[in-house]
Amino acid sequence: MTTDAGTNWAGNLAFSAREVAAPRSIDDLRGILRGADRVRALGTRHSFNDIADTPGVLITTAALPAEVSIDSGERVARVASGLRYGDVAQRLDAAGWALANLASLPHISVAGGVATGTHGSGDRVGSLAASVRAIELVTADGDEVRLARGDATFDGAVVALGSLGVVTAVELDIEPRYSVAQTAYPDLAFDEVLADLSAVTGAGYSVSMFTSWADADRVDAAWVKRRTEHDVPPDTLLGSPARVDDGHPLAEAPPDNATQQGGRVGLWLDRLPHFKLGFTPSNGDELQTEYLVPRARATDALNTMRDLASRIHPLVMVSEIRTVAADSLWLSPAFGRDVVAIHFTWKPDQPAVEALLPVLEQALAPMDARPHWGKLFAADVDTISGLYPRFDDARALTRQFDPRRVFVNRYLERVLGL
Repeated sequence: MTTDAGTNWAGNLAFSAREVAAPRSIDDLRGILRGADRVRALGTRHSFNDIADTPGVLITTAALPAEVSIDSGERVARVASGLRYGDVAQRLDAAGWALANLASLPHISVAGGVATGTHGSGDRVGSLAASVRAIELVTADGDEVRLARGDATFDGAVVALGSLGVVTAVELDIEPRYSVAQTAYPDLAFDEVLADLSAVTGAGYSVSMFTSWADADRVDAAWVKRRTEHDVPPDTLLGSPARVDDGHPLAEAPPDNATQQGGRVGLWLDRLPHFKLGFTPSNGDELQTEYLVPRARATDALNTMRDLASRIHPLVMVSEIRTVAADSLWLSPAFGRDVVAIHFTWKPDQPAVEALLPVLEQALAPMDARPHWGKLFAADVDTISGLYPRFDDARALTRQFDPRRVFVNRYLERVLGL
C-alpha cells in the first residue's frame, strides 16, 4: 500500500484517501476489503468529480491479472476490469474480433467507463455499458458475485457508480473485426443541422459535431465515422465539402494525437476514438461536463445552448454533440430513451465553470437533461431522482449489496441520497 493518493487525471481533485492499495489477486482484494471501513475503486482517474474519492482506502484494479479471454462461439470476451479499452481493443483485434463502440478516449478503464455510462456515438449504437453481458464484483464482505444479462438485478448493477463492490471482470459482446473511415466536414450552419438532425447524425455509423460556441450560428465541424462495409461517405454534408487533411477537435491544435480523417480506411480501434492510444490527448489541463437529453428534445436543448453561447464561449475549449442509443440499465443516462449528448471541455477555471453549471442545468431542466456521472455537474439527489424511473430500485440495490456503507462516499450521498 501507499499513502500518496495523488490526484485525478485532470489535476482538479486531490484524493483524500489515507492509502492506496493495489491487489494482485482476488484473494488480496478480499483481504483488503474485509479490513477496511471505507473503500472506493479507482480506474484510470479520468473522472472530473469526486465519484472515486474516499477518506478510507482507494483500491486500484490495475495490478490484477490483465486477462482477456475470448469465447468465439458465444461472441463474448471476458476482460479484467482495470484494463484500458485501448489495450482490450488491441488484443481483440489481434484475434479477429472487435467491440461495437469505443469512447473518444481509448485511455479509460473498462470498469470506470461502464460504471459511469460513458459512451461513444451512433444513432444505433449504445453506450459502453450496453455491450456488457455479465459483470463480476467482490462485495465489502469479500463475497464474489457474478450477474449476467437476464438476471433480475443485472440492469441495476452495470451502471452502478461503484456503489456495489469492486468490479474485477466484465464480459463484453464482441463481433468480427471491421474497418472504419473517418471524414471531417467543416463549418456547417446550425439552423440547417437542426432542420434535419437525423440527416447529420445518420450520415455514418458514428457522428460527432464540434463547436466552440464562438458563433452560435455555425458548427465548427462534423466528424463522420463510417463502417466501410456499410456506409458510403457523402462528398458533402449540408453543402460542406469533405476535408482531405487531418484535424483536431480543437481547431487551433495540431492533429498529431487525433485519429486519422480524410476518408482513409483504418482498423475500428484506430478510428472510432477521436484520439490515439499512444498519445496523451492533452496534459489533463481541462475540465469536462456533459448533459444527455432525449432525442425528441435535442433541438430545444441545442437552441437553448445557442442562446447561452456568449456565456459558454469564454470558458469552453470545445463542445461535442453526439447521439447514443437507448438501453435498459437503471442509472444509464440513456435509460429508456435515445439521447443526444452535449459535452463541454472547459478551460481549467473551476470556480467559473461551477458558477455557470447551475445556469446551464436550469436552462436544460425542461428537457430532462441527465448529467454524465463522471463529469462536473451541480445537480443533487433532489433533481436527479426525478430523471430516472428506476432510481429507487437502484438505491435499494446499493443498500442490499452494501448494508455497512463501505462504498458510500460524499458523492453517493449527494447524488443518490445514500
